[in-house]
Amino acid sequence: MTNKRFDKAGKVIWVGFFSNLTLTLLKLIAGILGRSAAMVADGIHSVSDIITDLVIAGSLKVAAKPSDGNHKYGHGKVETLAAAFVGGVLFMVGAGVLYSGAIKIVGHFGDSPLQRPGMIALYAALFSIAVKEVLFRYTLVWGKRVDSSVLKANAWHHRSDVYSSLGTLFGIAGAIFLGQQWVVLDPIAAVIVSFFIFKIAISIIREALLELIETSLPQKKEKEILEIACNIEGVYNPHDLKTRKIGSNIAIDLHIHVKQDLNIKEAHDITVCLEKKLRQRYGEDTHISVRTEPLVG
Repeated sequence: MTNKRFDKAGKVIWVGFFSNLTLTLLKLIAGILGRSAAMVADGIHSVSDIITDLVIAGSLKVAAKPSDGNHKYGHGKVETLAAAFVGGVLFMVGAGVLYSGAIKIVGHFGDSPLQRPGMIALYAALFSIAVKEVLFRYTLVWGKRVDSSVLKANAWHHRSDVYSSLGTLFGIAGAIFLGQQWVVLDPIAAVIVSFFIFKIAISIIREALLELIETSLPQKKEKEILEIACNIEGVYNPHDLKTRKIGSNIAIDLHIHVKQDLNIKEAHDITVCLEKKLRQRYGEDTHISVRTEPLVG
């Protein structure tokens, strides 16, 4: 990712940060005033958004640093670590929401009956759904444009808030409009929401871990790399392809055959042409290593 792209990614994160800060305050106030366990849980979930936004902003700043003596492939893995962190925070948030909701359900049927939530909590849920859906789409679009795993992870973090607020909305609406006997729908909604959060968290963590353990690019992309090589004049039998992701960039290690009667410059020109085509397709920051071997027979 170029510095320009890192700058854009940083701006997207700060838009999310200030939006999350505002939503967190509104949700907590509405949850307390509206006596809604689900809305308070939703507000706590939004606190995690603020924390992850700050961590991501820091990670992007580090990932934007150029290669140096100790990091010859750049600092892209910092971005991947940040994505894993987002997934981990989401998982803990899901556990907290699940625990809080379960405790309130048990208490309701014990000696701590729940109070009927107020309309302010319902309005807060509607407002949160609208804001977080816009943030999700905005962040995901830019995450794809700059090919940032951490931005895409944060987009799904925003989408988890949409699920959370939807569950909260239905729970609060049921508790308000169906009468006192249905107030338990509020914490039940919080418990249901926790499982949506778990699903998103596990998906984000899995993708980040696969990248950290140097998993190859998808077969479709590797096939495309080999096809690009085959279409370069003078390249024969591209083989021993190795690929991996480094943050938002990729690394390609490839062996090719060239005619054995070529001189060093001619063979070098072929590899330069191949590297140029690959960078045109996958970005100027793509790490490429091409080894030439003589074509026998």
